Amino acid sequence: MPRCPPIIGFIARCLSAYLSLILCAIYGTLACLLLRPFNLHFRYGQWTTAKAFKWVCAYTIGVRFVLSEEDEATLNRKRPYVIVANHQTELDILFLGAIWPQYCSVTSKKSLQKIPFLGWFMTLSGAVFIDRVDRTQALKAFEGAAGAMRKLRQSVLIFPEGTRSYSREPMLLPFKKGAFHLAVQAGVDVLPVVSENYSRVLDVKGLKFNGGEIRVKVLPPVSTKGKTAEDVTEMCEKVRGDMLAAMLEMAKDGESRSLAGPRGKEKAHVQ
Repeated sequence: MPRCPPIIGFIARCLSAYLSLILCAIYGTLACLLLRPFNLHFRYGQWTTAKAFKWVCAYTIGVRFVLSEEDEATLNRKRPYVIVANHQTELDILFLGAIWPQYCSVTSKKSLQKIPFLGWFMTLSGAVFIDRVDRTQALKAFEGAAGAMRKLRQSVLIFPEGTRSYSREPMLLPFKKGAFHLAVQAGVDVLPVVSENYSRVLDVKGLKFNGGEIRVKVLPPVSTKGKTAEDVTEMCEKVRGDMLAAMLEMAKDGESRSLAGPRGKEKAHVQ
């Protein structure tokens, strides 16, 4: 029996992922409306929707992000954090679903606010929208986020690369410094989280989309105690270097696991 061309699988999984996202965004919008009178939308709105998307996609597209129980505990042990993560493709929405702790919000470009259902949900759940064109408005948004972090003890999740890399090899684009300025302003730790390069699962340039597991690693928190705006550049470069080293290590370990076969694979916690 002839196999379907890869492009068919790519289109089918893209449609499934998109429909799953719309379904979960509708759910999230309704959940936030119901939770808002009880002032619980910040705690549960984005968290419940992220987890719903994670489990829906496990069945609709067959993709799971996995991390150890220890790393999961680190994500939920303390708050607030400024969580910084690498940004590869649109599939990173599912990556967020795997790592999302309670009392957490996400930063996003302001244009997403206009998208039906998704934008409505993000607005209702307290997402921080950044206007990349208007620097003054962007700074005000970060100041507001810093205040919310201190008052509500709410973490914020940021992609410091600012855009998707679509790389087929482990790499990181240059980091923007907003996340690190925010952490210093709020006086909270930076928590780096890295997903391995997953071009074997989703290769947008090659129009290939497969099911599979993608490993995630949580790095040690980086303290901002005693740091000022003058320390931001050095901290930004160090965190980027640590995250890139983790990506390269996971790529090397992935090659070893492939050569070793099933017995060489470590057990991971499915998120």
